[in-house]
Amino acid sequence: MIVPGGGISLDGTRWIGCRPNYLLPVKVLSRLFRRLMLEMLLAAHDAGRLQFFGDHAHLAGKAAFNAYLAPLHRTKWFVYSKRPFAGPEQVLAYLSRYTHRVAISNSRLIAADATGVTFSYKDYRIEGPGRYKTMTLKPDEFMRRFLMHVLPNGFHRIRHCGLLAGGTKTETLARIRELIASVAPVQTAHQPQPPDRAPATDQATHPCPCCGGRMNIIETFNRGSTPQYRPPPPTVIRIDAS
Repeated sequence: MIVPGGGISLDGTRWIGCRPNYLLPVKVLSRLFRRLMLEMLLAAHDAGRLQFFGDHAHLAGKAAFNAYLAPLHRTKWFVYSKRPFAGPEQVLAYLSRYTHRVAISNSRLIAADATGVTFSYKDYRIEGPGRYKTMTLKPDEFMRRFLMHVLPNGFHRIRHCGLLAGGTKTETLARIRELIASVAPVQTAHQPQPPDRAPATDQATHPCPCCGGRMNIIETFNRGSTPQYRPPPPTVIRIDAS
């Protein structure tokens, strides 16, 4: 699943960027995975799909199995999640090689006749030029392996929704680029002035109660109303593929 790092506001007038690390809160995922894993274990035990032998034969009883899993509800579980080393662009390039091609490319086909199909493949267990080998399969076996990569009826390799929905994708992407480009000048408009540029005799009209420094007013609104200003979003759409 690829999720854009932001979206268009409800009134359609601005792009709202996401916060850093918005997509995969690892601690929340850890607790979620723990709950789902334990629930599936209990369901499998109730359905009789688990078998126990030797020292664990007593876990066939429901009470004993529940008591065995009870400490795991309080144990911290960890989900390993990290950012891609080469960035989101390389992730998209990697996925595209699987979503926009068939099981085998034409360049790997060497020969084909009534007796068999010969093609090249890569043996990842071997390093060096020797990893590139050839294989010949009977036509029916080649077709069987090829059809294993064909999706059944009713399944789609890629589904587009939201901002990339097929019916409005072209107009939506054009509008997103327009909104992102329009906020670029705003990023510098609300940045505080560096101290060395402030006049020496300038008295802070609205001093910070903590440090005494100048506080810049970015918006004034009436009591009870909702402020309109939001932190400037990034100038590009980020995709978190951790």
